[in-house]
Amino acid sequence: MVRLPLTPAEVERGQRLGALLRRARAERSMLEIALDARVSPETLRKIETGRVATPAFPTIAAIADVLGLSLDDVWAEITQPKYGVEPGSSDHNARERLAS
Repeated sequence: MVRLPLTPAEVERGQRLGALLRRARAERSMLEIALDARVSPETLRKIETGRVATPAFPTIAAIADVLGLSLDDVWAEITQPKYGVEPGSSDHNARERLAS
């Protein structure tokens, strides 16, 4: 299977996800959250730093649960439209790809 390069919108979405998780984690240690979510600390670190821009859904669901975040809130945060984005733009198309 060939993995397509990430679009700028997907990279940005990954960065937003990482920022959200860091904010929600606050003073709790990365190790504590990772262990509670049953993911490796390295995986959580990569997601928080945006190095893994498209993590698996079960991974995000587990981390969100440990942090007390609803998946609706996570989705709303990471799919915030940029100013001036039109429905036919590449950013809109990337959101459609993520949703499908």
